[in-house]
Amino acid sequence: MSLVKYEILSKVAEVQSFTEAAQLLGLTQSAVSHAVSSLEKEFGFALIHRNRNGVRLTTEGQTMLLAMRQVLQAEELLQQEAAKIVGVTKGTVRIGLISSISTQWMPNIIHSLDGQYPGIKIELREGDYYEIEQWLINGEIDCGFLNRTSSKQFNFMPLKKDYLFCIVSSKSHLYNKEEIDLFEIAQEPFIMPSYRGMNDVVATFEKHDIKPNIRFELFDDWGIMSMVGHHVGVSILPKLVLSQLPENVRVIPLKQKSFRTIGLATKQTLSPAAQKFVEVLQQWLEENEEDLTARK
Repeated sequence: MSLVKYEILSKVAEVQSFTEAAQLLGLTQSAVSHAVSSLEKEFGFALIHRNRNGVRLTTEGQTMLLAMRQVLQAEELLQQEAAKIVGVTKGTVRIGLISSISTQWMPNIIHSLDGQYPGIKIELREGDYYEIEQWLINGEIDCGFLNRTSSKQFNFMPLKKDYLFCIVSSKSHLYNKEEIDLFEIAQEPFIMPSYRGMNDVVATFEKHDIKPNIRFELFDDWGIMSMVGHHVGVSILPKLVLSQLPENVRVIPLKQKSFRTIGLATKQTLSPAAQKFVEVLQQWLEENEEDLTARK
């Protein structure tokens, strides 16, 4: 059946490996290879470029994959609508996450969703803002947590203001301050978060026309906190990632109040299962609003 072949090609493109795709789909590698070859024969052109480093989609393969994913999404929606008619909510929701959401929010949200809608399966993919938006554009996920989006392809639902704080070590002369001015930070060796997409820390400095003294740029939040803890420099991070810090690191508010807006970007049309996920997410946020606000 073509739908199965489409699913196989989609997984091969995602993991860029026939072997890993076969393992994830519970198939043999030869079955995966045969399915892709069958599609190439059916269409009359190559979909996959094979080399020593793995596999990549050809330009034609990228074009066809977008159309295939639309077919797969339509099939998923069809099955979910049929289940909805008979009073059963089931289906798969694919969600893109930034690391702070996966550690601070999602475990509780998944427990709540499992309790209310056990027929809904959740698939999680963790990345930075740029990757999540690209996954949405390519149809690889149904919704994703972002700090904003300029794309008209998606709806963006603001969820929470996550304030930015300065973190300093006990050896920093800023350690005992009650609040820190961005202009003071500009004089210090700075560890800059380097995630792609709209970088809220960079945007904050640019807003106030301040050029920080960047010593290193790191993607991993824990790596940044470790650098600060080892007295390499100071940094700025959102409050949501600061639940566990080295003992000698202190969180200090910024004089220029700044925050990132955490929101959920979704397709214009949501499947029934995705709609239920959004409802459970909103319900959980409402129930925990006081606790979340207290963490500012």
